[in-house]
Amino acid sequence: MFDLDQPSPDQQVLIRQALNEDVNTRDKDLEAIKEWLTKEPHLPDTWDDTMLMNFLRSCNFSLERTKRRLDKYFTVKAVVPEFFTDYDVASPEMRKILDVVEVGTMPGITPQGRRVHIARIVTPEYEDFDTNYCGKVLFMLADVRLKIEKAGSAGEVYVLDGENCMLKHLFKFSPIFVKKILVSTIDVLPVKIKEVHVINAPSFVDSILALVKPFLKEKILKRLHFHKDLSTLHEYISKDLLPEEYEGTAGKLKLHWDKYLAACEDFKPWFKEQEKIKADESKRPGKATSYEDFFGLHGSFRTLAVD
Repeated sequence: MFDLDQPSPDQQVLIRQALNEDVNTRDKDLEAIKEWLTKEPHLPDTWDDTMLMNFLRSCNFSLERTKRRLDKYFTVKAVVPEFFTDYDVASPEMRKILDVVEVGTMPGITPQGRRVHIARIVTPEYEDFDTNYCGKVLFMLADVRLKIEKAGSAGEVYVLDGENCMLKHLFKFSPIFVKKILVSTIDVLPVKIKEVHVINAPSFVDSILALVKPFLKEKILKRLHFHKDLSTLHEYISKDLLPEEYEGTAGKLKLHWDKYLAACEDFKPWFKEQEKIKADESKRPGKATSYEDFFGLHGSFRTLAVD
């Protein structure tokens, strides 16, 4: 079963401080958001309490910021259905992605109250995949993670292993696709990106940075760390929060990946329900939001803000 260690009482205090979470008022804030949803004709009337609470946490319990982010979340699900439908881990197109990568969220939590995520490609020769299914996999895994997150997280730490990343993979991703992915995650998902660590960076890493830099603000670029070897990675992340492949003690990454995939299979009925929970632009007061409006494709690309 895919599960995450819950923070200790001391860590919970730390996390609540980081998220501006008051145990005496958070339920009232949740009810305020639920009431707001019922008054917005273009948004779902009800939604999962756990998911709503995670949106509140990601917005430091600012009701107005939470409303804006929820509106974006439900809107992007409507305007980019290719990322948010058909979460079937058994489908042939999904298997083309799932069989050549390994992704894991480590069960434990850092002293700062953050979650650690690892991702790598395991089959470098492979290139027969639809990039939209990369988006599906990303958001499917995000939904599972948020659904089982009970006490919240003070932020996310990502470790990206570029050892098997090939130039032919990069050529599959257009600038517009990259912007869609970045907007749909950084601007929409209820996560706080605190650190991104890259190990085994490919020789063409500058080309990758050139592709994503136009869409990111300096704040997140400063949170990007490149490591020539594992010793410097261990200065940021303790070995008990890393898999064995990175000289850690948290088990094999493949084990965590298999648990993730099993959870995705278990969540299949829930995924089908979630497909229906999205904005209805025909009911939005004022001008409906189009694909071009949401991604700013009428004009120049804007940069993305990060908490």
